[in-house]
Amino acid sequence: QVQLVESGGGLVQAGGSLRLSCAASGRTVSAMGWFRRAPGKGREFVAAIGWRTGYTNYADSVKGRFTISRDNAKNTVYLQMNSLKPEDTAVYYCAADNTIVGAPNFASLYHYWGQGTQVTVSS
Repeated sequence: QVQLVESGGGLVQAGGSLRLSCAASGRTVSAMGWFRRAPGKGREFVAAIGWRTGYTNYADSVKGRFTISRDNAKNTVYLQMNSLKPEDTAVYYCAADNTIVGAPNFASLYHYWGQGTQVTVSS
């Protein structure tokens, strides 16, 4: 089992920045990712990172604005979000798995999920 605890959401004006954190405990993870769900929409891939290699994968909608990184010693993944837009408003979920290879964008491959943290970007 892997337990995930997220933090860092909040309210920010368009053009601002936020950093999300997700601390993992329990079993060693092989990949972690961030997904989001906006009001009235389905779950959307945001970014993912391979734990050993540091390989990263981003959704086109966030490339150049968001950066995913990890601290192996703290078993924590971060999502630095810059140049935020109102359309980034969503509940952001941390996801992890201990068997995935790489940094896939398929939610069904991640077996462990955080509780979600709200990010609201005002115009």
